[in-house]
Amino acid sequence: MTRQKMPPVIRGAILAGLTMAAAMPAAAEVDGVVQQATGHLQAAKAGDAYAMLAPLAAERAGDPDFDYALGLAAADSGHPAEAIIAFQRVLAIQPDNAQARAELARAYALAGDIDTARAQFDTVVQDPSLPDPVRQRFDRLVRDFDRQIAGGGTDLSGFFDLSGGWDSNINTATDLTQITIPLFAGLGPGALGAAARKTGKSYYEMQGAVSIVSAVSRQTRLFGSALGSWRDNVDSKAFDQASAALTGGVAHTLPSRDVLSLSGQFQNFWLGHDSYRQSYGAIGQYTHLLAGGRALTVAGQLFRLDYENDPLRDADRYGAAISYIDRVMVATLSGGKEETRRRSGDHLSNSYLGASLGFEQPVGGVNLVGGLSAERRRYDARDALFLKKRADEQVDASFGVKVPVADRVYLRPRVTYTRNWSNIDLYDYERVTVNLGLRAEF
Repeated sequence: MTRQKMPPVIRGAILAGLTMAAAMPAAAEVDGVVQQATGHLQAAKAGDAYAMLAPLAAERAGDPDFDYALGLAAADSGHPAEAIIAFQRVLAIQPDNAQARAELARAYALAGDIDTARAQFDTVVQDPSLPDPVRQRFDRLVRDFDRQIAGGGTDLSGFFDLSGGWDSNINTATDLTQITIPLFAGLGPGALGAAARKTGKSYYEMQGAVSIVSAVSRQTRLFGSALGSWRDNVDSKAFDQASAALTGGVAHTLPSRDVLSLSGQFQNFWLGHDSYRQSYGAIGQYTHLLAGGRALTVAGQLFRLDYENDPLRDADRYGAAISYIDRVMVATLSGGKEETRRRSGDHLSNSYLGASLGFEQPVGGVNLVGGLSAERRRYDARDALFLKKRADEQVDASFGVKVPVADRVYLRPRVTYTRNWSNIDLYDYERVTVNLGLRAEF
């Protein structure tokens, strides 16, 4: 439940229940202003009713009929604080008016104070004159408030994605056929083997994920997720890829409504059907909420990388990022360091700095989805073969469309482009992928 809007089921239950109530106090005669305002309310024109009644509040406050109509108009037009005051004036004169007390509870809920709303509804339910059908409806509302006070229960979500297409460079390799290695320059250029040259193949890919969020209290939630992917390149087993990642953590909402979270993650990556790398570590994040569904996040991470058959590459990776998020896009600045744990691997240690922008924009019944990122990497020590420190700049771009074909099922054509510039020819490459996928979300 938000501060701006009460779920229709709650509002509907109140109106339906109170219509059935037979023993509610009411004035014998209602003046014309209140009658006209009531007509506006029945026509779903709460703003007009509020504009008519609010200027009269100073002279009419204390009249239960007027205050009740003003309370309804204020609540339904986005002024819950004024509605609370108006309904309190009604109850000061008519303490047994269950209808006014129910509307007062609704106003508290609209204002975000569900504890007081729950207490007011509980008082209404205890009224012995309340008909049983109405009492049953209000009992359900009280249980719903209890669920919110406890934190909201448990939510499960996820997706499954099946896609296929063409990849111009499945091994992210140079398109050169031969290069000169400075250490052996006297021997002239050397021919590159097939595995070290750019290779294009068609492929298919499967991805899936499931996540769960469970409330411990209104402020604290536990969360966890599992993500897996499999990619098969046609007639090229050596560069097939798979990954699996498990994440679990806790998030706590502060009194300011900002959120602090801490999570741990384990990931395994397979290359050519053999286990290639494991990574495990922790991520901390602070999210500051802004108006209009926007947010700023600051995150830090520390991971250990273990390579199955290449201990020289084993490293610790730590970094930080700051992101701006709104309803359409996510913009991120990030940076950090990957430090090999063996001195003999210093030429693989590197620092990085990056920026990215992702968006999803609804247009004409479909969603346009895209992203752009850039990263700069500088390596710590000279490469033993190429006799210089490696320096890379990489740009990635993607664009696609999500076309709904059924409830929460989308057709997803997509194209991506990657360009990595490197001062060492072996790592300088270009890559394009084009694919078509079907994605189901739940």
